[in-house]
Amino acid sequence: MKKFIGSSGLALAMLIMGASCSNAQVSAPAPYGVLPSTPQVEWQAMDMYAFVHFTVNTFTNKEWGYGDEDEKIFNPTNFNADQIVSSIKAAGLTGLILTCKHHDGFCLWPTRTTFHNITKSPWKNGQGDMVKEFSAACKKQGIKFGVYLSPWDRNNAAYGTQDYVRIYREQLKELLTNYGPVFEIWHDGANGGDGYYGGARKEVKIDRYSYYNWPETWELEKQLQPGAVIMSDIGPDVRWVGTETGFSGDPCWATYTPIGDKDSSNPAPGQVLYELGLNGTRNGKQWMPAETNFSIRPGWFYHATEDNKVKTPEDLLNHYFASVGHGTTMLLNVPPDQRGQVNEIDVASLKGFGDIIKEMYRVNYAAGATVEASDVRSEDKAYAAANVLDNDPYTYWGTKDDVHTGELVLNLAGTKTFNVIRLRENIKLGQRIDDWAVDVWENNQWTTLKTGTAIGYCRLIRSDRMVTASKVRIRITKGAASICLSDVALFKAPEVKTATVNKDLIVDKTQWKSHDTKFSAAIDGDPTSAVQMDMSTFRKIAPKGVIVDMQFPARIVGFNYVPVKDKGLVDKYKVYTSEDGKTWQLRKEGEFSNIKANPIEQRIDLDKPVNARYFRFEPVHVLPAALDGKQYVGIAEVGIIK
Repeated sequence: MKKFIGSSGLALAMLIMGASCSNAQVSAPAPYGVLPSTPQVEWQAMDMYAFVHFTVNTFTNKEWGYGDEDEKIFNPTNFNADQIVSSIKAAGLTGLILTCKHHDGFCLWPTRTTFHNITKSPWKNGQGDMVKEFSAACKKQGIKFGVYLSPWDRNNAAYGTQDYVRIYREQLKELLTNYGPVFEIWHDGANGGDGYYGGARKEVKIDRYSYYNWPETWELEKQLQPGAVIMSDIGPDVRWVGTETGFSGDPCWATYTPIGDKDSSNPAPGQVLYELGLNGTRNGKQWMPAETNFSIRPGWFYHATEDNKVKTPEDLLNHYFASVGHGTTMLLNVPPDQRGQVNEIDVASLKGFGDIIKEMYRVNYAAGATVEASDVRSEDKAYAAANVLDNDPYTYWGTKDDVHTGELVLNLAGTKTFNVIRLRENIKLGQRIDDWAVDVWENNQWTTLKTGTAIGYCRLIRSDRMVTASKVRIRITKGAASICLSDVALFKAPEVKTATVNKDLIVDKTQWKSHDTKFSAAIDGDPTSAVQMDMSTFRKIAPKGVIVDMQFPARIVGFNYVPVKDKGLVDKYKVYTSEDGKTWQLRKEGEFSNIKANPIEQRIDLDKPVNARYFRFEPVHVLPAALDGKQYVGIAEVGIIK
């Protein structure tokens, strides 16, 4: 019986069905597809946890260090690991992953593998161990500890040789044996490029897929920390979602097949397409769920100029629904400031978010409901429809083997008002459900509230409006195997406020003029219009870059560049100013370090304010376009910060 008209008809059908199988012993459903490991199941249940980016970049005001930073610059004035952990806990985050070494190569622990480490810092007279203090604070406050160790090292002279791979593994051994249990080991996808490399300023290119011999490195990590999951672009346990904007795809399957060799988990060089991480692969060859990472600030490291750009509690809630709500985990970066503490602005936002989450989950409006199902596997309570109400993600409503679609009706204990529906599958039996629909009983009839694809460990469905209803119906409209739905819950989330506008970036551009009208779209104040052309054409039209006449002198504290996301990402730049349009002064040159992974508005802060009528933005280098490998210049907007 696939569908029913009323609850009385359903009850009669279930009585008949129960009588026919009451004496039969029914086995559990067979698992479907690839399955998660025990560490993956435990990791998935964490829901959300913190990234902590803290190194020399915090003191140089950079996102990526070049590797030539003096160790003495790392000197937090009032470091407090307990304050950092308590701020994270206030948001409901369940773990902390520390950047033990970023691309600059500076190690936050007293390693034997390099002189570029915390023992050369004045902090605690070179006797400190920051990894140890973070690990201890996590243990003390009851959250899990994880480590980030950048494969790329712009300081190490051996980088690019096999000796560095040995050094890198020695660093892993130190971290994975001296600091207690680790829940996650995080490998960054940024590998190879220009750097300091022990004083030899040069560019070192490596084959990111073969250089590190990842299978051997992963095996070492599994031996040292068998309970940890390993995260990278291609797993093996957790995949990068493919963007640092804090949103996963919909659907976002927990299974994944890397592009490349169809019969191997190792993709061919250059064949990993990050966009595929957004959605995963239905019926993929590996259980490799996504992790959605983003920062509470625009940058990954603390910058005082971003104090007015901290995401609000409501912003964080939106990210929560677009990550945890799509079956991924949420990795929220919380960067300490130069004191070595979480800034008060961030603390307030984290606590506000935590309070929202607590309030949202305080009442489950499905509690006390009675449940009717169109089919059940047997009379055994292990498969009963009522199991969806017990808040256990691994007990479930199960249907017969040949029943892949079905309906579940919750008769609520009175009329309830809610706007969030949570659905879960028992992922220990695989990801089985393809399509679903949620209906509510309004005005004496069923109204479809939402439809969608994929459920997995957690699907949070947020209605566009508050719903008041006495019944809720869940329809599984397509499945790959018998249904194993473990959870149906109803909650009330607060309405989201409008995001605050960054006032320092509001500049009147109506009178601005560029040296060529072809660049008008780059200074029109509209990021939806853009300049986009191949690099050779750009060099002919603008050999010195885009020149802008603001018509009147202005006080400038910095510049901003809004990229074109599909192609034309400028990753190295120079900016100049002029009072007369003839004599130019170079004000800043550098790199937009993480623009490939995070193609959002980039900010260039000057060391001190200047007054000028003209400015010039020169793209020094652009990244090859993903689709054709050609070089384009893309500028949605370029402007000043007053």
